[in-house]
Amino acid sequence: MREHRLKIGVSGIRGVVGEFLTPALASAFAQAFGTYVGPGRVVLGRDTRPSGQMLEHAVACGLLAAGCEVVLVGIQPTPTIQVFVSATGARGGIAITASHNPPEYNALKLFNHGGLFFNHYERGELLDLYHQSEFRHAANHEIRGVIADPDGPPRLHLDRVLAHVDAARIRARRFRVALDAVNGAASRMSCEFLRDRLGCQLDAIAVDPTRPFPRQAEPKPETLGDLAALVRDRGSDIGFGLDPDGDRLAVADESGRVLDNDDVLALVVDRVLERVPGDVVVNLTTSSVLDAVAERHGRKVHRTPVGEANVVERMQAVGAAIGGEGGNGGIIFSGVQLCRDSFTGMAFLLDRLAAGGDTVSSLAGRLPLYFRRAAQVAFQHGRLGSLIQSLEELHPEAARDRRDGLKLVWPDRWVHVRASNTEPVLRVTAEARSERQAEDLRQAVLALLAP
Repeated sequence: MREHRLKIGVSGIRGVVGEFLTPALASAFAQAFGTYVGPGRVVLGRDTRPSGQMLEHAVACGLLAAGCEVVLVGIQPTPTIQVFVSATGARGGIAITASHNPPEYNALKLFNHGGLFFNHYERGELLDLYHQSEFRHAANHEIRGVIADPDGPPRLHLDRVLAHVDAARIRARRFRVALDAVNGAASRMSCEFLRDRLGCQLDAIAVDPTRPFPRQAEPKPETLGDLAALVRDRGSDIGFGLDPDGDRLAVADESGRVLDNDDVLALVVDRVLERVPGDVVVNLTTSSVLDAVAERHGRKVHRTPVGEANVVERMQAVGAAIGGEGGNGGIIFSGVQLCRDSFTGMAFLLDRLAAGGDTVSSLAGRLPLYFRRAAQVAFQHGRLGSLIQSLEELHPEAARDRRDGLKLVWPDRWVHVRASNTEPVLRVTAEARSERQAEDLRQAVLALLAP
């Protein structure tokens, strides 16, 4: 099962640290990256995982060996690194983070000179370089140095976000905000953003980047019990839950109920489309609630295979105003940076609350009601093809989309089955206008997967 513990996907290279993702592999991959982007500055940052500092040294060595100059920004949210790359004219950037995966994982997320994930062409070229070991080896006089700049990236990022909301109106409301930053890369920056830049009365937990993740890394309703309790105990107007690299956002309403991530994306999209012209791009697993929100503004929804890089490429192609991946809490606003960004999401939600005097629950309650059910099962090579065939035979009346596994669509419901980009599992997601229909669809797929 070795191939399952190290994976190269749409965002970079990822695996369990130790036997699979090693310093030697990270250094070689970084040298291939440096060879591809060419001599010049490369931004390097990381999240708070125990393996981060070790891999940071290895990656820096690989970049230096290729003749790059390394701009070391330290512990930073992934979107902050991406903004900094695009704003400073760097040749590229690398974030050492496994995002929502467990702490034993780590990864290299790779960005081009625009701070974007590599597209399919760029990724193919880089992988060819890596597999053929065709690295540039800088001569002694070509070896450059390491520059430390931990303060520039947060300032640039937050300034970009605040340019799109009425910060003065948010500060005037003095919102009481609860925060769970999972002791991740956004721990300190999110406190500065909410308390100092937006004037919120902040009650924060898990904001110490020197400590381990206190909960499962992915922010979703079943992992955010402490945030929900904090909201209720402190009488918060809203609660925010982050993942370890600060690109995913979960939201709790004023009662402590954690919203479905698709509904969070829908609320942000609704706010953005009130101000910015353009369509919406989401992945195939994102809820149909986005279609209803976009239609309200006379806009179209475009869908892509799962993966931030896929969504961003489509956003560029259609000139979209906003996009995202609802199931994972990813919000991508083109006005800040074409990347998932929890800070943009927090800002637009507070901006909406400040403008209308609504509560989070009242805003969410006005969204169309869809029921979603999800599951994941251990991936077994060779079974996805037969599963897809069986599903198609079972439901010949449904519309089919095979761009990413299989999605079957009916007028009032859908089910999507796909292999994960980041873990050795199959993901099953079903949505319908009734709870029973959604669960029946999910169970039908799980029955086909049963041994």
